[in-house]
Amino acid sequence: MKKTPLFAVGLLACLALAAGCASPGPEPAELKPFKAEIKPRVAWRADTGESGPYTFSPGVMEGDFFVAGLEGRLQRLDGRQGRSVWKTDTGAQLSGGVGVGGGLALVGTTKGEVLAYTVSDGRMKWRSRVSTEVLSAPVVAGGLVVVRSGDSRVFGLDALDGSRKWEYIPTSASPLLLRGAFGLTVDSGVVYVGLPGGKLVAIRLDTGAVLWEVAVAQPKGDTELERVIDVVTAPVVEDGQTCAVAYQGRIACFDSSRGTLSWARNASSVSGLATNAKAFFYVDDIGTLLAVERSSGGSLWKQSILSNRGVGPPGVAGTHVAVGDFEGFIHFFDQEDGRLAGRVSTDGGPISSAPVAFGEGSLVVQTRKGGLYALTLRAAK
Repeated sequence: MKKTPLFAVGLLACLALAAGCASPGPEPAELKPFKAEIKPRVAWRADTGESGPYTFSPGVMEGDFFVAGLEGRLQRLDGRQGRSVWKTDTGAQLSGGVGVGGGLALVGTTKGEVLAYTVSDGRMKWRSRVSTEVLSAPVVAGGLVVVRSGDSRVFGLDALDGSRKWEYIPTSASPLLLRGAFGLTVDSGVVYVGLPGGKLVAIRLDTGAVLWEVAVAQPKGDTELERVIDVVTAPVVEDGQTCAVAYQGRIACFDSSRGTLSWARNASSVSGLATNAKAFFYVDDIGTLLAVERSSGGSLWKQSILSNRGVGPPGVAGTHVAVGDFEGFIHFFDQEDGRLAGRVSTDGGPISSAPVAFGEGSLVVQTRKGGLYALTLRAAK
């Protein structure tokens, strides 16, 4: 097989991380003064430990946050003030998490293990091995822990003891793979997973049997790099539709029960989809934030003032869309027309995971330097 140049591998890794890469390219857009409509305020800050080359996001349960970092510390934080409820040293280098559900807090390791701890006091309950490192947060549903490994295999583990119930192995392999915290979505007894090669698959939660597999996009171009069309977003499943976006491909929605195409439009993204009642929001390869209609994929607006700033995945907070960048700034855009409404700085570390909404108009973000920031939004005076 033709070998891939090292620069290409590095580029793919940078694209997958979405922020924090120092790869050659155009100068990042300068942040210019603007008239703020909202004033984000840091309610509290906590330390999670640095992320290293991985991307972590907080798990949320009963108003508390479960956070982790590369060096193995897992902790539960009081959501009101950010104080530690408990913390434990897992004794492992962590690479993915935190998933919360069924009384468990779950993380993945660089050596391909899934570690389960009780949410009440942080005691280890079980550990289970999968095929390779775990780069995204495990998902708990229907008495199972569903895990995606770095080689895009999907595992159903018993939530009681971690024993393996089923394994899904992709039917095709790609010469190049994007690498990052690419998750999955579980809804109504079905696991939805985006895969390399532009595929989207629906798997029965209880048995691991494939229900349908469809192509979000088809590869184009003459080189291996040009033909990378991995689906690197956790699918969005709502209102009977399952939607996903592919790198160098399309954003597409399918009927959740049959896998038939509802609509598609050209798009390219290495981060996830955020949504409200009428729109999807996503960030393209160069940092443009776009909004499209959920019902048809029609364009609503696009905002390009953050070009080449290593913009991470979007999150929805109240009436705004929030994204972080490679310098640790969080930017807030109005959902209706995409105008910049507010901005706040953190610790200067890249923000590679989506802001997580909680409460009324509040959100929490985790930086790669290990800062966890709880933010509240209020009108600017």
